[in-house]
Amino acid sequence: MPDPATYRPKPGEIPLEPGVYRFRDPDGRVIYVGKAKSLRARLSNYFQDLSALHPRTMAMVTTAASVEWTVVATEVEALQLEYSWIKEFDPRFNVKYRDDKSYPYLAVTMAEEVPRVQVVRGAKRKGNRYFGPYTHAWAIRETVDLLLRVFPVRTCKSGVYKRAQQTGRPCLLGYIDKCSAPCVGRISAEDHRALAQDFCDFMGGATQKFVRRTEQEMRAAAAELDFERAARLRDDLGALQRALEKSAVVLPDATDADVFAIADDELEAAVQVFHVRGGRVRGQRGWVSEKVEDVGTPELVEQLLLQVYGGESGEGVPREVLVPALPATVEADVEDWLSELRGSRVDLRVPQRGDKRALMETVQRNATQALALHKTRRGGDLTTRSQALQELQEALGLEEAPLRIECYDVSHTQETNVVASMVVFEDGLPKKSDYRRFSVRGEQGGVDDTRAMREVLLRRFRRAREEVADGAAPAPQEDEARVEAEGGDVLTGIDPETGRPRRFAYAPNLVVVDGGQPQVEAAARALADAGVVDVALCGLAKRLEEVWLPGEAHPVVLPRTSQGLFLLQRVRDEAHRFAITYHRSKRSKAMTTSALDGVPGLGQARKSALLKHFGSVKRLRAATEEEVAAVPGMGPRTARAVVEALAGGEREPAVNTATGELLD
Repeated sequence: MPDPATYRPKPGEIPLEPGVYRFRDPDGRVIYVGKAKSLRARLSNYFQDLSALHPRTMAMVTTAASVEWTVVATEVEALQLEYSWIKEFDPRFNVKYRDDKSYPYLAVTMAEEVPRVQVVRGAKRKGNRYFGPYTHAWAIRETVDLLLRVFPVRTCKSGVYKRAQQTGRPCLLGYIDKCSAPCVGRISAEDHRALAQDFCDFMGGATQKFVRRTEQEMRAAAAELDFERAARLRDDLGALQRALEKSAVVLPDATDADVFAIADDELEAAVQVFHVRGGRVRGQRGWVSEKVEDVGTPELVEQLLLQVYGGESGEGVPREVLVPALPATVEADVEDWLSELRGSRVDLRVPQRGDKRALMETVQRNATQALALHKTRRGGDLTTRSQALQELQEALGLEEAPLRIECYDVSHTQETNVVASMVVFEDGLPKKSDYRRFSVRGEQGGVDDTRAMREVLLRRFRRAREEVADGAAPAPQEDEARVEAEGGDVLTGIDPETGRPRRFAYAPNLVVVDGGQPQVEAAARALADAGVVDVALCGLAKRLEEVWLPGEAHPVVLPRTSQGLFLLQRVRDEAHRFAITYHRSKRSKAMTTSALDGVPGLGQARKSALLKHFGSVKRLRAATEEEVAAVPGMGPRTARAVVEALAGGEREPAVNTATGELLD
């Protein structure tokens, strides 16, 4: 008997949104389907102490071997999806939780000579039109009561209809104009059937044409000064709009579509597809795939459609395929290919508005949740992390598992604003308090990737060695001056306990650099020059995800499914993200310059005071040294430096770069 604790999801993995969940037995068969307003709150109830559960619930959770869920937008969608799956899977443990009635449907008996609108349950009859399922029977009756103002279709039973025919008097609904009374000949059977067909079209999703028609008739009646009829049409229009608000139809009744959504990052992509048949979600599939190369959403859509429909005989291709972005190639080619598979026209498009757009957003939420859950389970599971560290130990030939990993990445724009990052992972998890950022000076004779990597590693390990030799961190003021002199190592803040800037932590077990063999060799030289001999080193090349070791002519290739490779990718991507963030910040500051930059002794506070006093640099340039010195906070020496700096800038001639002409 399976133990529920073996497949219990972590509370943080379960979303708070409404949705539908399924319990499966060890053979993969669905044994229970349920819905919830909050999936986390509902599923947590199943994994409490077994003695506190209902005997049948206890039997269900001990029979199951796994649980999965699907997020939806509203409780109504959850109910509809739950009903669809109960019908599809026929779960054994759902029988006792439902009464002997099925979900209510709205039926129009088009098979009869005089169609009738009614609420039905159970088996469906051939020739009738069915709409639903609905949440409650009273919800259907409210909707019908609203629509009978506009579509006065018969709702009475056969006995009532025959009695009215015999007596020549209609029922109460006929007297209050909520039935067209075909029983007494007020309307012919043909016209009544046409009225019933309009009712079916409205319920099937073709709503706007009736709204527009009623609105046009109302305006026309008002123009003819027939205000009583205009008022009735106004009330009809309000009834139609209120009925639309109450409608629980997901998509129009004749809609057959596959709705795809993709959530991806640099490494993986999660795909979700909802199969809509007859306006209802009849099935769902989802999977997470690794991205072998850096591709965007259009390329992912193209590959997805080829893989999903490539083996289809044509029966599985619906009339519509809704995707988050059109394929990378010409979409007409893909449409023609799908149409050829199906044998009729297939519409491939991105929904922009309406019910299909809302359903696409629901599928997208499921894809995003699936990707987050996948990463949480891979990155947060202790067993997975231990396996990843063990695989790295074996692949890199280390004496022990690399419990502390540091990764370095360099970021620049055409060798300007060169920065680097250092991120730290301990026991397979990021330790953001130990992250560091570097502003590269180019002290190794250049600022390309290899020289920058060598400089950063030298500074990191020399700094750590000096701190160990000193026995303590320098005072905050001394360290700030030292940071400025060394080129701007940006630490991650002040230690709240000591009030001192955070120092570099203890040495890592493994250093990872973002790059291939050149970057690894540069890093190896830096470690050797810094006297570091007990730290392992490797590089991860982004193109083929190869692991390079120093002094080796060929890389180490880890399997694509390796947990060790996944950990290296995660570390590398975090270093890249951290470096890019710093580079963008520094580049933005560099693009904002002032004529007062570089004036000795002039900080940001004095700059602000000068600009506030004079209003602009132009007026400041025209001021005398005494006027500048009169500004609060300015001394004679600083005022003289400001005047000389601005005067020097004024003497430099301006040049028209197009003609070479000197400008005044």
